[in-house]
Amino acid sequence: MREISAVLIEEAVEKLFLEANGKLSDSLEKKIRSCEKEESNPIAKGIFNDLCKNLDAAKELNIPICQDTGMAVLFCELGQDVHIVDGDFNTAVNNGVRKAYLDGKMRCSIVKDPIRRGNTNDNTPALIHLSIVPGDKIKLTAAPKGFGSENMSKIKMFTPSASVDDIVDFVVDVVKEADSNPCPPVVLGVGIGSDFEGVALLSKKALCRDISIRNSDDFYEDLENRMLEEINKLNIGAQGFGGDITALAVNIETAPTHIAGLPVAVNVGCHVTRHKELVL
Repeated sequence: MREISAVLIEEAVEKLFLEANGKLSDSLEKKIRSCEKEESNPIAKGIFNDLCKNLDAAKELNIPICQDTGMAVLFCELGQDVHIVDGDFNTAVNNGVRKAYLDGKMRCSIVKDPIRRGNTNDNTPALIHLSIVPGDKIKLTAAPKGFGSENMSKIKMFTPSASVDDIVDFVVDVVKEADSNPCPPVVLGVGIGSDFEGVALLSKKALCRDISIRNSDDFYEDLENRMLEEINKLNIGAQGFGGDITALAVNIETAPTHIAGLPVAVNVGCHVTRHKELVL
């Protein structure tokens, strides 16, 4: 049994959300920078240039990449041989989020009640997804999620009679309907399988996968590439002004499902799809 202090968890969460909001993953930043050369539309090419300047300014000024610093989503893989001491896990996570958003002067976007509203003024509570895994470590993945893109996400409960073409058409139609709203170019997390709530979680996990990593199953890797190709034929382009590049990547995650179902979820991420992880 290994003891890990809740204080260390709090400090780690604070660090993760500050860093995630300030810098993209290397692979996503590299992809955005390469798009300026790959794009043929002059307006879109200029927008990619502006996106790169924004990334540079965020680093230089030590400020967030985007004004919407997101809902604080945290994935935690908790080793079953870990014993948390000096406090409880949930309190540590929310303390870390609170410090990151207040001390980092990031926008606080969480309301106390979905209908009656009322800002919590510290971006808590965090949305925590916890899984128990073998070992004596804790893996934390912070994924601050802005809602311009989140609002464009969709779930469809297909039946097993649905074809691969039907699934591709659904994913492409989600992007087509979203148009310029999610600040394209987008990154898509696609979940296939599980059930209603499970497929949504799969799509969020997919969105948190580094875009340099393709699905390990050749069938789904090909499907990722096919979806990306079809989406980039839509001519929505950077910020909706037309162009060759509407999506930067499509990541698919799958899970077993019921014999009568074939759930599909699309979690839309903007060009600043952010995530950062560490292991304690």
